Amino acid sequence: MKKSKKGIVITLLSVLMLSFMLSACGGEKSDSAKSSKAGPVKLEFWTISLQPTFTDYFNKLIADYEKTHEGVTVEWKDYPYDAVTNKLLTSIASGSSPDVVNLNTEFASQMGSKGAVVDLNQFLTDEQKQSYFDGIFNSTVIDGKAYALPWYTGTEVLFMNTKIVKEAGLDPANPPKSQDELVAWAKQIKEKTGKTGYSTQWVSNLFPKEGIKILNDDKTAAAFNTPETKAILENTKKKIADGVIMKEDVPFTKQIQYYSSEQVAFEIAGPTFINFLKTSAPDVYKNTIAVPMPTSKADVRLSNSMDVVVPAKSKHQKEAVEFAAFITNADNQTAFSKAANTLPSTKDSIKDPFFTQSDNTLESQAKIASANSLDKAVDYMVGVPNASDINAAIARGLQKIMLNDADLQSTLDAMEQEVNQVVKK
Repeated sequence: MKKSKKGIVITLLSVLMLSFMLSACGGEKSDSAKSSKAGPVKLEFWTISLQPTFTDYFNKLIADYEKTHEGVTVEWKDYPYDAVTNKLLTSIASGSSPDVVNLNTEFASQMGSKGAVVDLNQFLTDEQKQSYFDGIFNSTVIDGKAYALPWYTGTEVLFMNTKIVKEAGLDPANPPKSQDELVAWAKQIKEKTGKTGYSTQWVSNLFPKEGIKILNDDKTAAAFNTPETKAILENTKKKIADGVIMKEDVPFTKQIQYYSSEQVAFEIAGPTFINFLKTSAPDVYKNTIAVPMPTSKADVRLSNSMDVVVPAKSKHQKEAVEFAAFITNADNQTAFSKAANTLPSTKDSIKDPFFTQSDNTLESQAKIASANSLDKAVDYMVGVPNASDINAAIARGLQKIMLNDADLQSTLDAMEQEVNQVVKK
C-alpha cells in the first residue's frame, strides 16, 4: 500500500533515466493499432506493495478478466514501494516494458510529461472518463492528454475532540463547513479553554489549498510570488498569533501526541490517524468525531491517489488500456475498497452502502466523511522530475516566515529564485 503523505521519492538516477527515456521515446506516437489480437496476448501488470495481503483479491480479479477476454493472459508482479520507480525506468530503457503499472499521481504525471506513458484518450469513451471524480481524473491530464486512470485514493478529514468543543460552548453536531468557520471555532476554543485549534507542518500543500499555483502552466517557472500569496501568508501568521494554529512545524507523529494529550482540539488527517489515536489515547478516541474537512478559498480537498498507467513501450496498448479500465471500473474499485479500507475514485462506488451507512464508530464516520469529500478532491502534485526539491524549497521558506518571523516579501523572492533554479536543472 502507499505511504501516508509522501509521493514516491524521485532519486537522481530517476531524473537521469527520465531524460534518457525522453530521447528513447522520442515523441513516439501511441499507435492504437499496437495490438497482438491476432494471436495470444500476455500482459505484464505491476503493483506496489500489495502482496501478500491482497493476493487472493488480485488472483480472482485476473481470473475474472481472463474468462471474458479470450486469448489474453495477465502476469502480476508486485514490487516494494521504494523500488518500483527505478525498476520501471530501467525496464523501459532496456526495452522490456510492463504493460500496466500502478503509480502515484506525482510520478504518473512526470512520466506523462516525458511522453513515456500512453495518452488514454485514444482508447477511452467519454462515459468511461466521466465515471471517475473529475478532480482526481484531471490530476493527471496534461495539455488535454489523459495519462492515467485513477485507482484507490484518500482524503483528509477533520477530527474533533467533542469534549473540548463543548467546553468552548460550540455544538459538534453543527461542525464548521469553511476555513473561516474553523478559524472562528478555534479562536473561541482558545478564549474559553486555552487550547490551540490544531497543529500542522509548514509544507507546500498550503498553496494549492488556497488556490495558489506553485508553477506556471508549462511548469517552467515559479508562479506563487504574488500579492495574493503575501496576503494569505500574512493571514496565516495572524492565525498563529490568535492560537488557531501552533507556532511550530509539527510532523504527523507529534500531531498525534498533541491531539492525544488534548493540547489541540482538532486534527487534520486521513482515516489512518484513528489507529494511532485508539492506541495512544483511548479516552480521547471515545470523545472524537470525524467530519468533512472545511475547505479554503480554492474549495478543494487534497487527495492522495494511486493510479494505473500504460507505458508507451507496451506492445499491447489497446489490451493494456482495457485491463486498466477493468481494474479501475466502479464494481472493482468498490470491491477493492471493501477489501483494503481505501476510498474509490469512481462516482458510482460511493453509492454503495459501505460508504453511506454508519455504525456510529469513529472509523465509520471517517470513512463516510472521506467519501463525501471526493466530489471536491484533487491530487496535490507538481508534475516535474525534481518536485521533491521544489517542495523542500517552499517548505523551508514557509518555516522561516511562520516560525522565525522572516520578512515576507524577501523570503518569497528567495523561494521563487530557488524554485526557478530547481526547475532549470
